[in-house]
Amino acid sequence: MKHFLTLAILLISAGILSAQDAASIMNSAKNRIQIETTSSRSRMVITAKDGSTTERLIDQYSKDGPNGGRTVIVFQRPANVAGTRFLTMETAAGTSDQWIYLPSLGRVRRIAASDSGGNFMGTDFSYDDISSMDRNVSFDTHSILREETLNGKVCHVIQSVPKDSSYQYSKTITWIDKGNSQIYKAEMYNSRGELAKIMEMTDYRDVQGILSPMQTKVSTVGAGTSTTIFMDILKYNDPIPEVVFTAAYLETGRTR
Repeated sequence: MKHFLTLAILLISAGILSAQDAASIMNSAKNRIQIETTSSRSRMVITAKDGSTTERLIDQYSKDGPNGGRTVIVFQRPANVAGTRFLTMETAAGTSDQWIYLPSLGRVRRIAASDSGGNFMGTDFSYDDISSMDRNVSFDTHSILREETLNGKVCHVIQSVPKDSSYQYSKTITWIDKGNSQIYKAEMYNSRGELAKIMEMTDYRDVQGILSPMQTKVSTVGAGTSTTIFMDILKYNDPIPEVVFTAAYLETGRTR
């Protein structure tokens, strides 16, 4: 009996350590880039099931805040989406509040929590996907599934299961480089446990001394559609006025 109890304790301890290690790996991946602000211009290419594509030009501004990250996305073209502005802000509770300004409506509309899983501006990204990289590690239970080579790099394969069942994904599996904590791939599963989306981050380049993904692709499994963001301009730690993260900026697009 004594040997059985000792073995049981060792197995339980190993499970706890594994969970802690998985959370630490995920935390290192999400906090790999230590910067205060990010400014970018990118091309968003949306590929339909028939292979046809549409392209959108967007500017994005992100900044740390008192409760976490804040991000504004501004659509510059084409004309049918130009002037659309979207804001997401982390709250003290660790969740995100989101608002969007649509020129056709002429007002700012708050995104309801029940709509956070909906498609963002006709892309393969959901509203939740936009803020998923800032998702608090403590919101999920993490475990190491295995080690696996992806694109010639040895990766930790981490499973993350949300503690709150209302989250749009039942689990996420992430490939993280063992050597430098870069995220290369993530699979997102729906409430039925079926693979729903695949995110791939590629073309890492040195930007101001930081290896940064210049291409991010999200594919919707079964639909045959995808959305790829090609980073054209990326700057870290450029000053961003606080007014950018307000309803006034969403309405006017002006910082003064």
